Amino acid sequence: MWQLFVKEVNSYLNSLIAYIVIAVFLTGTGLLMWVFPETSILQYGYADMYTLFSLSPYVFMFLIPAITMRSFAEEKKAGTMELLLTQPISDIQLIMGKLFASWLIVVFALIPTLIYYFSVYQLGSPVGNVDSAGIVGSYIGLILLGGVFTSIGILASSITENQVIAFILAVFFCFLLFSGLSSLASLDIWGEANFVISQLGILYHYDAMSRGLIDSRNLIYFLSVMILMILLTQLILGSRKW
Repeated sequence: MWQLFVKEVNSYLNSLIAYIVIAVFLTGTGLLMWVFPETSILQYGYADMYTLFSLSPYVFMFLIPAITMRSFAEEKKAGTMELLLTQPISDIQLIMGKLFASWLIVVFALIPTLIYYFSVYQLGSPVGNVDSAGIVGSYIGLILLGGVFTSIGILASSITENQVIAFILAVFFCFLLFSGLSSLASLDIWGEANFVISQLGILYHYDAMSRGLIDSRNLIYFLSVMILMILLTQLILGSRKW
C-alpha cells in the first residue's frame, strides 16, 4: 500500500491538479476572508475565522471531487485497472493507498491558511484575543470533513470510467450528506425524527466541532462515514469476481 500511496502522491505532484486545487482554494478563501465586503473580517470587525470554516466545506464540495475523479475512473478508461488488480495488493489496500494520497493533497491545501490565523491573531484587540480552541477544533473538523469528502469521491470514481460522471456523482453525494440531510430535517413532516435525521448529516457534527468541542461521538461519526464509503468501494471493486 505504501508504494501505491507514494506513486499516487507523486502522480498528483507531477501533474497540475494538486497545484491548481491548492491555488484555487487559497485564492477563493483569501478573497472571501479579506476582500469581498459581505464576508470580509475587516468589514465586520471580529477577529475570528468564521468565514473560512463556514465557506470552506462548499469550496471542498467541488475541489475534492476534482482531485478524486481520476482515481479509479482513469485506470478503468486507460485499461490499467486489470493490471493494477493483478498486483500483490488487496482491494482494501488499493483503496486506502488512493484515499490517503488524495486526502494528503487536501491537507496540503489547508496548511497555508495558518497564515490567516496568524493575521487574525495580530488583529485581535488586545493582540491574541481570538478563540484559539475553537479554531483548532474547526481545523480538525475541516480535515475530517476533507477525509469524508475524499472517501465519497473515491467511491464515485469506482462506479464509472467517466471522470465527468464521477465528479458530478461525488459533488451530489457530498452535498446530500453535508447539508441535504439537514435541509430535509428542517421540514415539518418528520415529527420527532427531525433531530435524528439532522444527526445523520455531516453539518450537525461539523458545527459541533467548529465550536471547539472535540466530542468522541463526532469523531466516531466522521470515521464511520469514511469506513462505510471504503466498504462500498471495496464492494464495487469486488463485483468483478461475481
